[in-house]
Amino acid sequence: MSDIRRLDPAEAQARIGELCDVLADCVTGGASVGFMAPYGPADAAPFWQGVIAAVAEEATLLFVAERDGRIVGTVQVGIRQMPNQPHRADVKKLLVLESERGRGLARALMAAAEAEAARYGKTVLVLDTATGSPAETVYERLGWQRAGVIPDYALYPDGRYCATTFFYKRVGVEA
Repeated sequence: MSDIRRLDPAEAQARIGELCDVLADCVTGGASVGFMAPYGPADAAPFWQGVIAAVAEEATLLFVAERDGRIVGTVQVGIRQMPNQPHRADVKKLLVLESERGRGLARALMAAAEAEAARYGKTVLVLDTATGSPAETVYERLGWQRAGVIPDYALYPDGRYCATTFFYKRVGVEA
């Protein structure tokens, strides 16, 4: 059984090793999430330190999926936006250990992220993902709307170009 919950800065710091393991597993598995191979858990620490700082500043919400007390997935919601976008939030880095995929964790993490964003008054959520990736299908199944594709927007960890699909979803209001 898995548990989905939001981490505060102190617990995120205490569990940074597990967060690093999840990110490194995804990058090693080929996910285009901003990092290049080779990439190990130690490489992920600076990224997570930045996320923890953003959580402490109340700019980001950090959610985790746990199985048997171990973090096996995570997602973030960037809730601090420019003054003309107080109603918008960015969903970032939906990550699930490769060994844990296919168990509904991505769906559960996204449901928690969407619900909490709505509680913060966010009505438009946006995200991007590698075009053709399994995540693209997940977002479509969860009711996200495709906004468009930009070719060669990013790179896969092995250096190949990667098209990126942008999605949005309205939450907390009649769609």
